[in-house]
Amino acid sequence: MTTTLSTPSPATAPDTDPERADLLATLAKHRFFLTHPARGLTDEQAAAWPLPSELCIGGLVKHVTATERGWVGFVRGGPAEMERAAGDWWAGHHMLPGDTLAGLLDDYRAAADETTRLVLELPDLNATRPLPEAPWFAPGESWSVRRVLLHLIAEIAQHAGHADMIREAIDGAKSMG
Repeated sequence: MTTTLSTPSPATAPDTDPERADLLATLAKHRFFLTHPARGLTDEQAAAWPLPSELCIGGLVKHVTATERGWVGFVRGGPAEMERAAGDWWAGHHMLPGDTLAGLLDDYRAAADETTRLVLELPDLNATRPLPEAPWFAPGESWSVRRVLLHLIAEIAQHAGHADMIREAIDGAKSMG
């Protein structure tokens, strides 16, 4: 089965302040760059590892979906919610039996919609929460909602680059040009 995609656009309320509108537009742009390399792929191609790594386009979409859900959980409920969303690392980066690219993309759209609702609903992007204990966070560090959103943008953009390289290795298609 081949999957076709439409260009996502941020669903913003007419009275959205410029900062939130900019954050949502940037999230939408990088989500597009992550999902665009999946255009026209079969499930088998989306699960393929054509580079000397275990990265695949479907696995990247799956990982970013879990990442967005984890950070939304963190903003809504703190570090315990983020840890609950973590799940099995390997399964969260690979297409498993029963996974389809279309299903993964639909799930990602649902997670992206939840992030968008969060951005539109929260009264204050300066609200902070302490980060969970992890070797990659400074002890006792807290992040604002704004910082979480900027981190999500960076995460999505990084994996969009991976997806673009994987797609080019599959069949020569390029996202840009």
